[in-house]
Amino acid sequence: MFFYADNMMNFAFSKSIDNEEEIEEGYAIMGVGFDSTTSYMAGSRYGPKAVREASYNFESYNLSFDTSLTACSYDIGDVFVNTGNYETTHVMIKDTVKSILEMDLYPIVIGGEHTITNGVLGGIYDFNEDLFHNLTVVHFDAHFDMRDTYLDEKYSHATVLRRIHEHKPQQIIQLGIRSAQKEEYEYVKQQDNISYYTNQDIKENKNEILKILEKIDTPIYITVDIDVLDPAYAPSVGTPAPCGITPYDLEDMIGVLSKKNVVGIDVVEVSSNTIGDTTSINAAKVIYDFLSLQD
Repeated sequence: MFFYADNMMNFAFSKSIDNEEEIEEGYAIMGVGFDSTTSYMAGSRYGPKAVREASYNFESYNLSFDTSLTACSYDIGDVFVNTGNYETTHVMIKDTVKSILEMDLYPIVIGGEHTITNGVLGGIYDFNEDLFHNLTVVHFDAHFDMRDTYLDEKYSHATVLRRIHEHKPQQIIQLGIRSAQKEEYEYVKQQDNISYYTNQDIKENKNEILKILEKIDTPIYITVDIDVLDPAYAPSVGTPAPCGITPYDLEDMIGVLSKKNVVGIDVVEVSSNTIGDTTSINAAKVIYDFLSLQD
């Protein structure tokens, strides 16, 4: 059905879209196994498979939120990627996401490196430019990802939020930041529509940050670079950074956001090829928690 997608095993609790005569309103899960700009630890191309495998560890009843996972989700498989060619891969991601939205489904995307988020949001932009300009992009990450270029490349895992910001969403909220280059830090401070909260902010003032997230009154796109977690909880990532947040912190913030008007979510930078890896399990839990809080 999707020109740029191939079937893989499904995320737990999801359906295969090819077997459905009528598509219910809900979510489309897709993997994007692209990691060609990774600069430290490669392997996030295996992330979609690892996260899907890990998803089968969860029960349909979510004890943390006292909910049962009943939301309709379809796993459409993995988007084809052109390894080593970001531009071609970017177009295929955008086209696939736009097709999903035209079917009244919202994208849930498993990466892959963080550059893929630019393609997902590009699909939302192409589908409805007004929606994009009204978005609050909530960005979980150890890094700003706001460099203008990295290793002389405009499109990179270290520049992805800069490219997104240039397309003018309403605002970007960055959470868990603890590593930066001076130029991108100065860029962020100069922008009226970017706010950030460090790992230390979350540790010391999490309740205040939860209140800030609760007050968001626009459509939301969530992007989770799993390196926002401390390496004790997510060791298999492209660019690990010590002193990160905990899975409890992430669960609390996803819990608040998931009850709002979320039009898409991605979880990226899982570089695991081992069954039972804690990185994959914590990444799968983000998607599981999100779906558990949908009607």
